[in-house]
Amino acid sequence: MLASKRLYPLIACAGLVVAVAAAAAGQADPVPYANPLDLTISEYAALDRTGATGFAMAALGIAAFAVVAGLRAVGAPVGVLAERLMLAWGVGLIVLAVVPAALPGTGTDLISQTYRYVSLAVLAAVPAAGGLTVARFGEDERWRPVARPLEWLTLAGGFGLLALTYATLPGDGVLAGLVEWTLLGTEVALVGVLAARLARLTWTRGTAPASRAALG
Repeated sequence: MLASKRLYPLIACAGLVVAVAAAAAGQADPVPYANPLDLTISEYAALDRTGATGFAMAALGIAAFAVVAGLRAVGAPVGVLAERLMLAWGVGLIVLAVVPAALPGTGTDLISQTYRYVSLAVLAAVPAAGGLTVARFGEDERWRPVARPLEWLTLAGGFGLLALTYATLPGDGVLAGLVEWTLLGTEVALVGVLAARLARLTWTRGTAPASRAALG
């Protein structure tokens, strides 16, 4: 049990690092004849010839699963609804990575619009989960140090959702890509804060008994 507890934060942190590196690699080789600021993340992944963007989304999904498993293993005061929202975020990212969006300009506007709404729902999950956990973490001594960063990141995610809703609906997708990437970056930071705190608690508690044993 102790080994699995210590493994979850490693998987989560590794998944986040790999996802950021893969996303940067996908942006390093831009999609030709397309404006990434207007393309949603899933549309950009469908056009990305390297496959790095889709891989980054899948890595984020795996990191989300590891974070939820780690939080559950240490008894973090997350709550069932917040756990399900984070799991939904992970599942949604993997689905959007595996099932590519319709290519822009191919006449499949219905599929493209469906992907926009699915992306909006997926990206709404983490800010909602953050809002549900901030108060709980503030009352828990182990998690109180990250309650304020989570609060700020949750607020930033809420403003990002408002901007994305405008860009998706009345904005007709203009700059939707820029808003999605910014919002996703905020959510990655939020999950990263949880993963880092989880690693600190897990590894500190795991090494303390061994240190005491070594000292006799």
